[in-house]
Amino acid sequence: MSVRFYLFMLIGCLMIASGCNNDGKKIAQPPATAKKPDFAAPFRFHKLIEVSPGEDFDVFSWGRGSTSVGAYLILHSDSSGKKYATTTGDLDGAIVDVYNSDMDLDGNPEILIQAKATDTANYATIYAFEFNNSKANKLDFPKLTSSQRKGYRGNDNFYTKEGKFMREFPVYDGNSKDAKPTGQKRKLEYGLRGNSFTVKQLSIDSTDNKSTIKTAAKESLKTAAPEKKETTSTKKSKRNTTEKKHKKKKHRRHNSSDHQ
Repeated sequence: MSVRFYLFMLIGCLMIASGCNNDGKKIAQPPATAKKPDFAAPFRFHKLIEVSPGEDFDVFSWGRGSTSVGAYLILHSDSSGKKYATTTGDLDGAIVDVYNSDMDLDGNPEILIQAKATDTANYATIYAFEFNNSKANKLDFPKLTSSQRKGYRGNDNFYTKEGKFMREFPVYDGNSKDAKPTGQKRKLEYGLRGNSFTVKQLSIDSTDNKSTIKTAAKESLKTAAPEKKETTSTKKSKRNTTEKKHKKKKHRRHNSSDHQ
């Protein structure tokens, strides 16, 4: 064989040997550096709410040993007023999201924490606070009524709209595990008046009985339809009809007196 052939064989062996260690195994590449989380244990959740320049709310959930229970922590920072306050409480479930609103338009921000519980009877839990300077006032978020709970299986969608706190969830044909979605959604609007929540249902769905739906539909049509003003011709026709009725009555009275 030629010298060139042996030269190529030698180069190939050197290339193979460079990719292997002394045991004939490939040299393992170092693992990629894992990205560090934004927060460490015992904290599980964090969201920053910026209400205004210099006024911030840091909302945390924390706890060790269990993921179904724990505690929430609200850190209120008012750097312009140099005021800092802490609010904490027991937490059932895991925090899904945090919302900020001013439903009563009094200039005091409301912080609403949405938690997802494991119990289907209380699938969504809201922890609500109104902050006045450094003081936190806890608000009682209303539970669903019996009619609002019909066909409720969770999967709540909360959001703020035009200063109101909105809630939507799919409606099922029952409350059992075998219940199927009807394709409809129940929509509720929450407001705040005198530190108490107001609730308005904005949707009409099939869980209401038909008579209620028809009555609500008629009432909405009455409210939406403007009142018709009587025109001059309408008034004249009504007056002519009334005069004709009076004439007929007079004629009947005359005829009855003649027969007597």
